[in-house]
Amino acid sequence: DGKIYDAYVIYPKTHTSEANFVEYFVYQIMPDILENKCGYKLCISGRDIYPGEDAASAIEKRMQKSRRLIILLTHQLINSKENSYDQYIALYNALIQNDTKVILLEMETIRTYGKLQESLRFIIKQQGTIKWKEEHMVQPQSPNSRFWKQVRYQMPLTRRPS
Repeated sequence: DGKIYDAYVIYPKTHTSEANFVEYFVYQIMPDILENKCGYKLCISGRDIYPGEDAASAIEKRMQKSRRLIILLTHQLINSKENSYDQYIALYNALIQNDTKVILLEMETIRTYGKLQESLRFIIKQQGTIKWKEEHMVQPQSPNSRFWKQVRYQMPLTRRPS
């Protein structure tokens, strides 16, 4: 299908104590489970978009080469006055071009989606979110936990080398 990545990961990129966990999750936990244990290939900006590259075109190209978009929902993302460029492109691809499936990971309990942009509310209404719970922090991450099984269910089939 011409795709290089199984998923492009979108997350809030500002530095607060909440963001420290989100970055740890994005750069450590997700690659360990989804890439190392399940055989997926993720595109994570900051890791897979290189310094000096034109960020806007790199984001667009990598999203076009991804089978899924994973968006991490946090209070920071919801309360942000400006949405990141990758979030705009992702939602455009998902809703207007209808060519990329979105997986929403709710990293914190979000009581109301009222402040969320309308396009994200629409996706939540259509398919819901996968909720990260605090107990996942306590036990070592297993790809067989309920959370990761739900994520893998939304991911494309992996092609095992023969």
